Amino acid sequence: MSFPTFATFESLRRRRSAFLTAFTVTAAAVLSACSPVKVLNGLVPGDTYQFQGGIAYGQAPRQLLDVYQPLPSTQPARGSRPLVVFFFGGTWTNGDRASYKFVGEALAARGAVVVVPDYGLSPTFTYPVFVRDSALAVKWALDNAAQLGADPRQVYVMGHSSGGYNAAMVALDERWLAEVGASPRQLAGWIGLAGPYDFLPIGDPQAQAAFNWPDTPPDSQPLAHVTSASPRALLLAASKDNLVYPDRNTGRMAQALRAAGVPVQVRLYDNLSHVTLIGAFAKPIQWLGGPVLPPVMEFLGLASVPSDKAAR
Repeated sequence: MSFPTFATFESLRRRRSAFLTAFTVTAAAVLSACSPVKVLNGLVPGDTYQFQGGIAYGQAPRQLLDVYQPLPSTQPARGSRPLVVFFFGGTWTNGDRASYKFVGEALAARGAVVVVPDYGLSPTFTYPVFVRDSALAVKWALDNAAQLGADPRQVYVMGHSSGGYNAAMVALDERWLAEVGASPRQLAGWIGLAGPYDFLPIGDPQAQAAFNWPDTPPDSQPLAHVTSASPRALLLAASKDNLVYPDRNTGRMAQALRAAGVPVQVRLYDNLSHVTLIGAFAKPIQWLGGPVLPPVMEFLGLASVPSDKAAR
């Protein structure tokens, strides 16, 4: 009997590394374009959650949201589930709720109720319209949490990239929820995935249009609104993100929260990019570079495996 040599193992390791690299590049390409995301969503299971789509949370055409609910047979028991309002990214210029079924499925399959709203996009709408839309969607979630089988005391906001900005502004700047008769103090926490929290002066042309640069008010920055009353936070980012720099954004936000005495957890990923950070929520590639789901589920007080399996 012959045994594999060190050279054989090294060859296999290199092949595996090359495969992972190629897969990461492919996944990034898939997730960075709109139509291939539909292909990715097509691989998401359809039997792990219940779905309600196109629910109005306001009067404007884009003030619609989708709801992903855990199956009745899953744990935790009805009434104790957390509710997550997820805001997608796209430089406040593009994106839609339907493209993020993979996020809704990942969280709902593990016991969370998930709300994914659309919001006004630039150049038709500029700051602060998309923040106001986000606050209104969160108000809807707070008002309807119990009806959806979630605990109204466990409502979280979460977002990726520019959606992370929306989540941060709703959680930190009390003006927006106050306008609709609510408060950040009603939130159990917020989760930022590669969010821009401190980006003045603005260099990106799309972001310039979204924020009416150079007439952008300084208080448009989430970092300016951290106080000791801010909700606890989980901040995730790719360590080598070249679109939303983690040191300036995630790093400074974490420092500000800690200085204010607010509990904050930070996870940086060496093997993920700005795009694959959110792509790693998709079931076909949840192993990619992460794990991303475990810290999110722990923050929500849920298990990292689908809740129907955890209950067995």
